[in-house]
Amino acid sequence: MGEGYLVYGAAGSGSTPVEATLTLLGEPYRVVERAVWQDAAAAAEMAKVNPLRQVPALVLPSNDSGAGELMTESAAILIHLADSHPGSGLSPAADSPMRPRFLRWMAYIAAQIYALYWVRDDITRLAADKAHETVLRERTAARISACWTMMELQAPPAGRFMLGEAISVLDLYLAVVSRWGPRRKGFYAAAPRLGEVARHVDADPRLTAFWAERFPFVEGWEG
Repeated sequence: MGEGYLVYGAAGSGSTPVEATLTLLGEPYRVVERAVWQDAAAAAEMAKVNPLRQVPALVLPSNDSGAGELMTESAAILIHLADSHPGSGLSPAADSPMRPRFLRWMAYIAAQIYALYWVRDDITRLAADKAHETVLRERTAARISACWTMMELQAPPAGRFMLGEAISVLDLYLAVVSRWGPRRKGFYAAAPRLGEVARHVDADPRLTAFWAERFPFVEGWEG
């Protein structure tokens, strides 16, 4: 496995489910901190890796042919990590009846919910003036809540987790993204059954130390 995986990310960011997945897999990895939404210098450094200046980015372990492959896009990274470790149970097999559901909702979270944080992380990207900033914050928050509700109605959990009784990368993805604004209280209101899934992820004892380091449950964290 060489030197393991290299993750470009930041605490509490989209790299968090990737780091959590590697933790569950027991794979060696290190993190290069790049809080691109807070620091122009970090964003400029990130552009050398991902021209979109976005995290996460993952460099796969090197192999006989040389340097490891670079991956971006959180959903793609999570699916690859799970699929490349079939014994982990972190994704359903290609012939599993749960596979279409898994792929659908991984893509849904990425495209319909996660993508809105490009706007919310820096509202001036699309706002023409201060009045527009307020409207964009309100409308993106409403859209996020509506998307969680639609997911709840169309994809009720199949057990303690989204696909049954075992955790998958879909659950990790949901648990992290649901902590971003408008944060968990809004998420619980919009999708209470999905909220129970997220609570099960939060409570997984294998991730207790990880959460404490990378996305702590500090006072008021739910919003």
